[in-house]
Amino acid sequence: MPAFAPLRVRGGWPWLRLRRAMRRRRRALAAGLAVTAAALAAWVPRAPGAEPPGEPLALRQGARGEHRPPPVDMVSAPVRIADAETVRLLRPGDEVDVIAAADSPSGGASDARVVATGARVAGVPRAHDGFPDGGALVVLTVPRPVAAQLAGASTMSRLAVTLC
Repeated sequence: MPAFAPLRVRGGWPWLRLRRAMRRRRRALAAGLAVTAAALAAWVPRAPGAEPPGEPLALRQGARGEHRPPPVDMVSAPVRIADAETVRLLRPGDEVDVIAAADSPSGGASDARVVATGARVAGVPRAHDGFPDGGALVVLTVPRPVAAQLAGASTMSRLAVTLC
């Protein structure tokens, strides 16, 4: 029998194995990308107050089941306090209660009410001389609805603060 050169067939066994390996690698890469995309979509932080309407109660609760209150929109509200000397005692970061007492021209008793509790002092601007009522300005950080109540109360009554 004569000696023949080895017979080589294209597209045979070794190439088939390489193609399968490459196909598996592409599938694994696609699955890894899908899992990463899903994890990133679940991790994206939300803006304060932007809660999806259908979020389950379990997600709105803390780790131990306690209910987390929704975030509150805080604003800075400038408030004129009747007693300028009291305002000089305040420093940024102090917590105060704001009390409104109606002006009584006859000097009789008036009903006082608490307008804001636990308001944080954001700033105390420099005092300007020459205010006829002797009041002083203070900037408080309060929730938005309380800021509206403070603005309304300051138009009809004199405001005072107490340190907490």
